[in-house]
Amino acid sequence: MFRFEDPIYLYLLALIPVLALIRFISFRNQKKRLRKFGDPGLLKELMPDVSLFRPSVKFWILQAALALLIVMLARPQMGTKINHEKRVGIETIIAMDISNSMRAEDIVPSRLDRSKMMIENLVDHFTNDKIGLIVFAGDAFVQLPITSDYVSAKMFLSSIDPSMMATQGTDIARAIEMATHSFTQEEGIGKAIVVITDGEDHEGGAVEAAEAAKDLGMRVYVLGVGSTQGAPIPNGAGDYMKDNTGNTVMSALNEDMCKQVAQAGGGAYIHVQNNSAAQEQLDQELAKLAKKETSTAVYSEFDEQFRAFGILALLLLVLEICIFDRRNPLLKRLSLFKREEGLRNSVRAIVFICISLTSFLSPLTSAAQSDRQYIREGNKLFHRGDYPNAEVAYRKAVEKNPKNPQAPFNLGNALMAQKKDSAAVEQFEAASRLETNPLRKSKSFHNIGVICQTHKMYGEAIEAYKNALRLNPNDDESRYNLVLCKHQKKKQDQQQQNQQNQNKDNKDDKKDQQKPDQNKDQKQDQQKEQPKPQMSKENAEQLLNAAIQNEKQTQDKLKKAQQQPQRRNIQKNW
Repeated sequence: MFRFEDPIYLYLLALIPVLALIRFISFRNQKKRLRKFGDPGLLKELMPDVSLFRPSVKFWILQAALALLIVMLARPQMGTKINHEKRVGIETIIAMDISNSMRAEDIVPSRLDRSKMMIENLVDHFTNDKIGLIVFAGDAFVQLPITSDYVSAKMFLSSIDPSMMATQGTDIARAIEMATHSFTQEEGIGKAIVVITDGEDHEGGAVEAAEAAKDLGMRVYVLGVGSTQGAPIPNGAGDYMKDNTGNTVMSALNEDMCKQVAQAGGGAYIHVQNNSAAQEQLDQELAKLAKKETSTAVYSEFDEQFRAFGILALLLLVLEICIFDRRNPLLKRLSLFKREEGLRNSVRAIVFICISLTSFLSPLTSAAQSDRQYIREGNKLFHRGDYPNAEVAYRKAVEKNPKNPQAPFNLGNALMAQKKDSAAVEQFEAASRLETNPLRKSKSFHNIGVICQTHKMYGEAIEAYKNALRLNPNDDESRYNLVLCKHQKKKQDQQQQNQQNQNKDNKDDKKDQQKPDQNKDQKQDQQKEQPKPQMSKENAEQLLNAAIQNEKQTQDKLKKAQQQPQRRNIQKNW
């Protein structure tokens, strides 16, 4: 089977007839100019060294080399065929809890790592089955669409972390509901939903969701991870998570809820411990499901054939250089033979060097072509709106060539379209570190700013937009978003300041209300503590007699003063 990976370049072959037409017109005009000098036969005898055949041969050799180069750009591929394989198996969707409580270490090495090990072992036991992966906490999203590509399943499994979820919590009902819509439309095949969780359901509705899945012909199996005694949750900084009161948070397995969900879903509950018994029990349960023969299209790798076209084009170019425009009658036959032999040896040496370089660079070229192929495949899926499968293609491109900045940038866009914002920011940051083109690098910072602005993280968004404008000052969209974020941040700061002032005023009012009451209590206490003075009867009579005598003396002095003649003081002016 033969095909072109980039057939759009084949439109450049239209240049060949255009160049041939230009060549024909120029040759015709040349003949007209020669006729002005005289008879063509006479002119031919006057110019014995001029050849009319050689320039035409050189021209068509160049045309052939140009055609081969255009075909090489279109990337011819050959040797691939499509096989339709029939497989007998089941479909399994694994819903994995990645909330913070899964960091607890009551199971070695931790609940999350133990769950990953179980899934990896489960994938190793699959042969003809299909598998999908859903991660959930306070929300849920599809990490891997249902597929038979077990390599991709393991690759996606290694990147799972609780930091991927912006909303923490445990919504088992949402995970089961999403899993019911993630299977294929085939009927008669066994479909299993495996929920791996510690049972701390914060939203409710898990039992009802399991019953709905059972009615659709699916079985819900619950793997309980953790201990019923409980364990603290590491916070990643050498300490444990604490609640609002400062007490260490203890996370325990809720076996009762897990058993209710498994019973409602028609499946089984399995307690995961530090041994392989849970893995064996799960394999036995899945083996009971009905298996059906399905047809799967398997595509083999296309072999690149551009190197052969490149070598042919190079040979034609060397041949065109070796052909002269004029004849040389002075050369003898022997010298001509030696010259032709030397040219043949030169051509052989050039061909040998080209083949050696091609064989040396072929591994690098095939690797680079492979990751570009995955990127093109992801772009097609992305434009169709199939973001989960586009994410799979981009992750394969990153795996093939981690130094290609286009792969993490496109992967960030696919994650952003699925609202996996924290993972998208990581990919945009990786793309900005790898990218050397300032214009493309600015787009990564712009997308980071958009995500931060969506989550009202205006400070981080402002820094991202500033970095984008430093790299591309003509980016009007980043400039507009930067001004908008500054305005929104100012508004947010004012609201926070007003809230702080209001809280402070409320505290002052409470203190003022408490102060009078405290002063009143203090005065009452002082009055109670101070003893009242006591006066004897004799002291009271003495004070009363002294006051009467003072009153009499004052009245006698007034009478004497009234009986004496009054004097008038006259002020004189001299």
